[in-house]
Amino acid sequence: MQVCKDYLHIFLDMGNALLNSGAEIFRVEDTLNRMGYACGATQMNVFVITSSIVITIEFPGEAAQTQTRRIREGGGNDFTKLEQLNDLSRRFCSHPVSPAELQKEFDMINTDKPQPLWRLLGTILAACSFTFFYGGGLSDAIAAGIGAVLIWSFQQYLRPLCMNEVTFQFTASFLTGCVICCFTLLCPVLHIDKIMIGDIMLLIPGLMSTNAIRDVLIGDTLSGIIRLIASLLLAAALALGFMGSIILFRRFGL
Repeated sequence: MQVCKDYLHIFLDMGNALLNSGAEIFRVEDTLNRMGYACGATQMNVFVITSSIVITIEFPGEAAQTQTRRIREGGGNDFTKLEQLNDLSRRFCSHPVSPAELQKEFDMINTDKPQPLWRLLGTILAACSFTFFYGGGLSDAIAAGIGAVLIWSFQQYLRPLCMNEVTFQFTASFLTGCVICCFTLLCPVLHIDKIMIGDIMLLIPGLMSTNAIRDVLIGDTLSGIIRLIASLLLAAALALGFMGSIILFRRFGL
């Protein structure tokens, strides 16, 4: 009975980590189902939506055990961690280990945080590249890179202070838009549209909307609709933030 509870707890942690790394609903359910049967379960039922995980597992000669995990984190995209979790699940399915050993390997992956410097460099590179792609010049790319540093700072320090992701999206886009408008007023040769499009691409919920459509197409309609609505709200907050900054600075002759 205790082994069953231990596995349940680890599976919930795994599902939580997969969701917050950008995994699709089908991937989370399939991974946990395979791991459950690999450790000897005779019956395994997993139900996942973006805000909750419910797992029922039954071992031979034991009563079924059910646990629920409420997912309250905002989520995110961490493909390195996602690949490591997938590799852990494959190795476990091939050679099942005890709950303690599985927990140890999972903790090593889950506590391994990416270096902030690499995220900063990636953010700057993405913003500058998109600015060049949409027709901006070198000066526009430099301004977009400064805006990218600002967005990275908001993601590091402002996000924990916001009540939800929509609030953060609006605040970050509005403040970034205000800084870009200031650059444009101080240096009229800059193109505000090219700079903004480079920084907007850093905040667009592209993977979320893609996963939402995928969920709907493979039959996870509820999760797909939830994700689609969330992505639309984030996109609306992003647009309103930049629009608000432009409208505000038009009073100063932008």
